This record gives sequence, structure tokens and C-alpha cells, in this order.
Amino acid sequence: MNEANNTASIVGKVWSFCNTLRDDGVGYGDYLEQLTFLLFLKMADEFSRPPHNRRLPIPKKYAWGSLTSRRGADLEAHYTELLRELSRERGVLGQIFFKSQNKIQDPAKLYKLIDLIDREQWSTLGADVKGKIYEGLLEKNAEDTKSGAGQYFTPRALIRAMVACVRPEPGRTIADPACGTGGFFLAAYDFLADPANHTLTRDQKEFLKHRTFFGNEIVPSTRRLALMNLFLHNIGDFESDNFISPADALIADTGLRVDYVLANPPFGKKSSMTFTNEEGDQDTDDLTYNRQDFWVTTSNKQLNFVQHIRTLLKSDGRAAVVLPDNVLFEGGVGETVRRKLMETCELHTILRLPTGVFYKQGVKANVLFFDNHPAARAPWTKEVWIYDFRTNIHFTLKKNPLRFEDLQDFIACYRPENRHLRRETWHPQDNPEGRWRRFTHDEILARDKTSLDLTWIKDQSLTDLDHLPDPDVLAADIIENLEAGLESFREIVTALK
Repeated sequence: MNEANNTASIVGKVWSFCNTLRDDGVGYGDYLEQLTFLLFLKMADEFSRPPHNRRLPIPKKYAWGSLTSRRGADLEAHYTELLRELSRERGVLGQIFFKSQNKIQDPAKLYKLIDLIDREQWSTLGADVKGKIYEGLLEKNAEDTKSGAGQYFTPRALIRAMVACVRPEPGRTIADPACGTGGFFLAAYDFLADPANHTLTRDQKEFLKHRTFFGNEIVPSTRRLALMNLFLHNIGDFESDNFISPADALIADTGLRVDYVLANPPFGKKSSMTFTNEEGDQDTDDLTYNRQDFWVTTSNKQLNFVQHIRTLLKSDGRAAVVLPDNVLFEGGVGETVRRKLMETCELHTILRLPTGVFYKQGVKANVLFFDNHPAARAPWTKEVWIYDFRTNIHFTLKKNPLRFEDLQDFIACYRPENRHLRRETWHPQDNPEGRWRRFTHDEILARDKTSLDLTWIKDQSLTDLDHLPDPDVLAADIIENLEAGLESFREIVTALK
């Protein structure tokens, strides 16, 4: 059996059992969490044996063998105790098992899952195979729209394209202040470890494994998945727990400065905290972050992330960030942030993304690529190149998902090897439908509110009724637009409250 089939076979086996558990009310997310606990213990057991013989921080009483030797109520009681005790341990062990609970109430099914994991030799599978298996499960979890897990899952094709444009180099640091399940780290790791891109020395391999990545993830269950995802991809080891902080990245400047930031900050414009009011009801309060390093004080989460990411960058650091449309056109503090970003950094590229590529509907987003620079009198942004990958382009998550190949033209236009050799594909007479167009800093400043929300290609669905998209694509577009409208109205109602 070849590697791809083997990976698909294991994903299929592990995932089919989830369908059995759903009858007991165990959702995708809960199943993936239990799988994470058990996989970690199984791999720790394998690494403690020859030829590895590694001493690991798991008490013998709670090692993998303590689960395989039990049945029935005894197994259920022991597993519950194991989760409670391991959550009190230090290091990555305590972080993986933080606030862990047994969600599988039927001991027979719990044993069946343990047996399923026990039959595979996980340590002999390559890091890429283990990683693909876990990534496959994360993607399936993201597809379950009811769970809301999709908001933590950025399309992997888009992440790969962003990494291909930034082209990270060995021995450099990479941060993601809202890292979700760790997708950007894995794509950067794959790029750096690929012999076609770099031949790594021993020191560079060690740096890549232990000192390259820095992330934040405030949702404990998502952070657990990220730690496990990195671990299965051979990033860090059993003693590592410093990659992903549980702290809110926006609260303070920790002093961390990195070479690259790759990120897709959470959707939803407002930062808020939930509390119990005087009537005993749950209420929310907008969070504003008073930071000396920020240009403006606002409760708009995305604008805060833009400011924080700029702080994170070294003086020659580079960023690629997924941001919603409102960041491009919003007035007031939005305009201030855009102006400051173009003054202090070189905002050189915007990729306008199509709808239908994110698991959360109604999202209209872009990728902003910008490079930090030392302070100067003149603005660093001289021109902004925009690739319109939205107008007349239609994707759907199931029937026509975004693939890496779909972004090849953008990557070619971006010129990762030397972006100063770019050539426009747009021309006012010869090619008015060209997707790659340059705008000068002065042209942007002259626009209302310094808006970066620029379009020039005619929408065929508005002008050519003979070439309308298929009905299902049109329906998906209508849903996307309605969802976007509803999201805006929800924010208005929240603000009025």
C-alpha cells in the first residue's frame, strides 16, 4: 500500500469510528479531543521503548499500558482519573491535558477506540504521514459547521500560497498571534524542510524544530489541537510547551520580535469579554487595549491585530495577514491605521480573496503583504499591487474547493524571488480585465478615506445575462452576501445594546 493510500486508510478508520460515537452524542470536536489525549499517550509509550528508549514525564500509573489492560467500568474510572491527574503536570503534558474530561461515556466504545489506536505503530510513520492524518481530521472537524471549528481553520491552499510568496529562510523566527490549530506553522515548516527550497545544516534543523515558531491561542481546546498538530509534525518534543501561549496576544507587548508574521486573526470586528451583570444575566463589554505602541485605541479586533503584528516585526520583518474587507475601507480609526501602516511599513501587495473558501460563511477577505522598515521621514509605501482574485471567480467548499493550483497565477505575478521585477497584467485598452494592477501611494491617498477597497474588473453576472454562473453557484453567492449582511446587522445591534 502506498503512503497516500495508507494515510487515507488510517484517517478513514479513525474517522469512521467517530460516526459510531455520534449516536452517543459525542461531537466531532469532542472526539478529536479524546483522540488527541490517547494518541499522545500511545506515542509516548512507543518512544519510551527500544530503539528510542526516551525517559518521558508520564507517571507509570497513567502510561498507555494502564489503559490497554483494563475493561468496563474500571477502564472508564481509570481514564477519568488519568485525565484529571495529567492535567496537573508541567510542560507540554499539562498543556495537552489542560481541563481534559472524558466525553466517551460507554466503556466498550472507549476500549474500542483505544484498541484502534493501539494497532498502529505511530512512531514508525513519517512526520508527514502522521501530520497528514491529523490535519485530515482537523479539516473534517472544520467542515462540521455546527461546531464552529471552521473559524480556526484557514484553507490550507491559501496558507501554502502565502508561505510560497513570503519564502521564509532558515534560522529566522515566525509568529502567529492567533494560531488556531497551527496551519501557518506547518506550511512554513514544510517549506523550510523541503530540500527543493533549502538544504538545512544540523544547527538549522535544530533551530527549526525548537526555536522558530511562536504563537498565541486563547481557546484551550484549539490550543491543545495546535500543540498536538505541531508535535505530530516533529516540531518540538515531549518537553516543549513554550511554542503556543494561552495569553491574549493583544493585551500587551511582550517584547517578542520576529522575522515573519503569518496570520489569519479571528473574524468578528469587536473584542469583548463576557461577565454577569447586576440582574444575573450574561452580558458582554467591548475590550479596548490601551497600548503605547498602538497608533489608535479601538475595540475593533482586526485593527488591533494589524497594529500588534506591526509591533511584532523586527525592523526588517515581513508579514502576510488575512483580513476582512472592512479593514480596507472603514473610516475613522480604520483610515488612521491604513495611513500609519503605509507610512511605517511597505504595504506592497493585496490579494483580494473570493467568497466560498472559508468555513465561516459571509466572509469577504484579503491577504495583506507588508514589510516593516526603520523609522523614516517619507512613507515607505510607494505603490500597492492588487490582485483581484474575487470578481467573476466562484468557489464552494464541497463541489469546487480552492486548490493550491488556483493560486499559481497570483504567485507568478507576485514574483517571490524578486518582487521588484513585477509587470502589470492590466492595461486600460489592451487588457481591462487583467487581474494584476499597480496603484501609486498618491492615487490611494487621493481616495475617500484612503480606501484600499479597489476594483476595476466588470462583474459579468451584472452585465452579461447569457453567461450567468450555475444556479448552485448563484445560490451560494446569495447566501454569502446575506450572511455578510446579517453579520453587519448583528454588530450594529450589539453596538446599540
